Amino acid sequence: MSQCAKQCMKMDRRVFLKTAGVGGVMLPNLAGDAGAREDQDEKHAGEKNAVSVRPYQLLCVFCSIGEGKDGDEKIEKLKQVVRDHPDVPLRIVCNAGDVYVYQDPGTREDSPEGRDFNRKRDLDILQRMSWQPGTVLPARTVFRSLHKHITTVAGICGYGTVTSPAWKGCPKAKSGCYEKGRQQGVQAIIPPRTEQEMAKEKERSIQAMLSAKEITIRPHILLCAVCQYGGGTRPPFKADNLPDLLQMILTKKPDVSIKMARQADWMMCGPCPSRVAKLNACVNVLGSGGLSNEKRDLDMLQKLGLNFGSVMPARKLYQLIFERIPTTQDICKREGNQSPCVWWDGCGESNCKKGNANYEKGRKELMEKLQQV
Repeated sequence: MSQCAKQCMKMDRRVFLKTAGVGGVMLPNLAGDAGAREDQDEKHAGEKNAVSVRPYQLLCVFCSIGEGKDGDEKIEKLKQVVRDHPDVPLRIVCNAGDVYVYQDPGTREDSPEGRDFNRKRDLDILQRMSWQPGTVLPARTVFRSLHKHITTVAGICGYGTVTSPAWKGCPKAKSGCYEKGRQQGVQAIIPPRTEQEMAKEKERSIQAMLSAKEITIRPHILLCAVCQYGGGTRPPFKADNLPDLLQMILTKKPDVSIKMARQADWMMCGPCPSRVAKLNACVNVLGSGGLSNEKRDLDMLQKLGLNFGSVMPARKLYQLIFERIPTTQDICKREGNQSPCVWWDGCGESNCKKGNANYEKGRKELMEKLQQV
């Protein structure tokens, strides 16, 4: 028997898995301080290393906002990290044991209410959110999902009946602080884009689109443009440049080149409230809109026989779309994905039973108009 094996036999199973890893690969220490990555540059949101945080500490963020004063040092560091880097990945860890022992952080950051209370509270939160121990999500997704699904801490941080001193719960559980903080919304943690910034980006991106020889756009929002058109949306429109694109195609440049682009491309999505410019990312729905939208892009490209980077004249492209995509259902529906699943969104849910009626109306109208230009 090797010396390493002899040493491992003396270790607790949890300690072994955290220190030795599987197959000789060292596993990271997941019990680190949530503020320890505070000094990273703006690119750290895309790195593999995530900020480790306990589930209950996420609720404490809203609670401290509702209380109107700073929480403990850990909570304040977490708030600052998320404000500075809203899409930083958070690794949500708790003392789950069993097959999830590899991510157990230990009891160092337990609150004073006791070990068993801390374990139950963390697991109650994860169960409500359908998250597994050790799951990693962007901070924006985490807080938007919590805000939607955990409306009160009753039954999580405190109980209607105290069965023993070990289960008296957090002293702030009945204070209303969490509920007050939640009422202020996620914007109290992650500031939204300003009206001034979005208006400036609207002006710049429209000018770029009108003068461009080749217009870049993520594939699936070509369908969104048709839905908008069928619903009566016309320029000016604050949130995106899709109505302006269709107007240009119908009145000035029916054969302008359209290039299939990745992610929330600036030329169409520049003024969108849900666009993160530095990541070229979409954070609609619960903050993870880019994931479902990326799949829509790829589903649409497959239907059309195109790829990212493919270029076609606008009129020919829309003729191809209308020929192969008569309904939004095949592209947009999200069957079996319930919120807070990262694949869920309202559009996907509404398309499960039937396609968007505005798309069908807009498709019919645009097919006729494109034949006339």
